[in-house]
Amino acid sequence: MEKAAIYVRLSKEDDQKDKDSASKSIENQKNILLQYAKSHDYEVYDYYCDDDYSGLYMERPGFTRMLTDAANHCFTTILAKSQSRLSRNMEHTEYLLHDLFPGMNIRFIGVVDGVDTFQKSGKKARQINALVNEWYSEDLSESIRAVYRRKMQIGEYLGAYAPYGYRKSQSNTHRLEIVEEEARWVRQIYQWYLDGKKVTEIQQILNAQAVLPPSVRLGRISNVGWSTSTIKKILSNETYTGAVVQGKSERKSFKDKGLHYKPKEAWTIVENCHEAIIDKEIYAQVCSIRTKRCRRKGK
Repeated sequence: MEKAAIYVRLSKEDDQKDKDSASKSIENQKNILLQYAKSHDYEVYDYYCDDDYSGLYMERPGFTRMLTDAANHCFTTILAKSQSRLSRNMEHTEYLLHDLFPGMNIRFIGVVDGVDTFQKSGKKARQINALVNEWYSEDLSESIRAVYRRKMQIGEYLGAYAPYGYRKSQSNTHRLEIVEEEARWVRQIYQWYLDGKKVTEIQQILNAQAVLPPSVRLGRISNVGWSTSTIKKILSNETYTGAVVQGKSERKSFKDKGLHYKPKEAWTIVENCHEAIIDKEIYAQVCSIRTKRCRRKGK
């Protein structure tokens, strides 16, 4: 009896997530493939699962483990619900189905869409499928970007975490509200800086007074307390003036995993979105002082 690997994947790019929970969709894929394996006399070697991983990239833990086992000849066939479960990247699909797998003498079968790499006549159909799958990801990516741009333009806060001194409102997670016990330290940091204290001096004072740093609120254990980089971020964060500042970086294309930073004039800044902790004039004064100090260091 031939051995087969069962590969299942689901990601945010999949419309199945709108209809089902991720775990249920993954389980449905497993059941379909297990039934196929039994009816076609395949012994299941192992299950390989990537939940919440995009099909545009090869860097997936389950997928990587499967390729390692394939190279070690642990099975002869890979079963997936469809070609798109394996990859939505046209270049990667071509490499996998028509180069890597044939070189390993591995057969790939897409159970639902009828893809079978042992059928040479289906090569063109597989290539067309790969192109359509990539187009789907591109169109979806642009739609998501458009939604995010709109949310930014109306001042909805999209960050994963609220800045120190704020929390996300329970009634609307895209709005910020003040956490007073933290906000008073933000005000104090700005005042100390206006009084002429250096960032390192502010760091020493905060740590000497055992003020809990932002990392503790995020559940991270901090043995070093406040860092100079954290204080600099607070002093340069325009969010404290009541503005929502977003769109500082972008991906050049839907297949680009790297972030590219944009000049400030290209950022999306919406004023008066929430209660300010720092007056705009004070923020401007601090920015001016920081710029002058940086220039002096550069000389």
